[in-house]
Amino acid sequence: MKTQLELAKEGQVTESMAIVAKDEGFSPEEIRCGVAAGHIVIPCNPQRKTQRVCGIGRGLRTKVNASIGTSSDISDVALEIRKVRIAEEEGADTLMELSTGGDLDAIRRAVLEHCSLPVGNVPLYQAFAEAGRKYRNPNKLDAEYLFDLIERQLADGMSFMAIHCGINRFSVERLRKQGFRYGGLVSKGGTFMVSWMDYNRCENPLYEQFDRVCALMKKYDAVLSLGNGIRAGAIHDSHDRAQMAEMIINCELAELGREMGCQMMVEGPGHVPLDEIAGNIMLEKRMSGGAPYYVLGPLPADSGAGYDHITAAIGAAQSAWHGADLICYITPAEHLALPNENDVREGVRATRLAARIGDIAKYPERRELEKQVALARRDSDFEEYFRLSMFPEKMREVRDSRKPENQATCTMCGDFCAMERGFSLFKDGISGDKCRNKTETL
Repeated sequence: MKTQLELAKEGQVTESMAIVAKDEGFSPEEIRCGVAAGHIVIPCNPQRKTQRVCGIGRGLRTKVNASIGTSSDISDVALEIRKVRIAEEEGADTLMELSTGGDLDAIRRAVLEHCSLPVGNVPLYQAFAEAGRKYRNPNKLDAEYLFDLIERQLADGMSFMAIHCGINRFSVERLRKQGFRYGGLVSKGGTFMVSWMDYNRCENPLYEQFDRVCALMKKYDAVLSLGNGIRAGAIHDSHDRAQMAEMIINCELAELGREMGCQMMVEGPGHVPLDEIAGNIMLEKRMSGGAPYYVLGPLPADSGAGYDHITAAIGAAQSAWHGADLICYITPAEHLALPNENDVREGVRATRLAARIGDIAKYPERRELEKQVALARRDSDFEEYFRLSMFPEKMREVRDSRKPENQATCTMCGDFCAMERGFSLFKDGISGDKCRNKTETL
């Protein structure tokens, strides 16, 4: 079976490419060219027959990923299924299943059964969790078991995988010579892999046998997302030598993977101050040849716990503006607890809004919807205002909880509503466009 990338290079427009083209407002040929160049990926493992088709990459709407999964403290499959449904209801584009507690095969399969989104995961989580249970020491993980596990998960229907191939002796040595970090190592998969390499005095098998990783991903036409295992967990660690060493390696591997016919994506930070986000994305795009960039947040401050979905949304809007292609949401529970259903809901909403804000800046030609929303608000056409906006149910809930006496206004201003009093100007024939032209003339 050939991958979307291989077929695109041969000049074929697949059914998935045609669906992406229709959803995004491009011609099928434009999407084919983007896939062929490695600038667009389509995570759609054919083992799953009913998943939605989603394009990620250059020129497309910035996508939002929701992550769920059990932990060693809380393992409730029914809870995870409810989170799946909420993520879908709230408009997430992809889902990551990141469980580390309970029967991991059963949880993964239950999530896949109840989810219509493309689903990804981090195979190292299960590998080290099971090695820890079996040997009471995750560092005794058998590398061959890791490859067998990757294939088993792909056979179940995983459409993309975050695999930590960019951690190798060189990047780990940069971390050692650096000598310290304010945030330490915050990636679970990355930390366990560094520990495994140190304990076994071996190279990372995912790096050493990268061609084998790509062969497995190609077999199922899954997207290989090059994991950011040495990402900064504090803004003071942003762009340190260890992080940059891994980023360079991942960007090299993205190019190698494409040459092998594998769909490739690069993962990014992490904690990054706002003024460094644009530079981070520029570096990834240039060094990887324009591979889609999947970022976690990023979080531009370390002090916002409890509201880190807002912290991350600020970073996500900046990231989307400057070219990030897929944003992993952050929930209000980040750094504090396993997310519950409401955390998932708020995380998806905040990240979708951030992605929209970033896209408005990135694609000025796509601002028509914002104009229509503004006109409905100006005209006090609340039904149209609700219909066009991102969160109509929340809008109704707030408005109904504090109903105005005059239904043409809201209780924020009441009798002093600027929209109602200023509306006569526009009723007399000065439309929004005419008003703008008049202002420009003045």
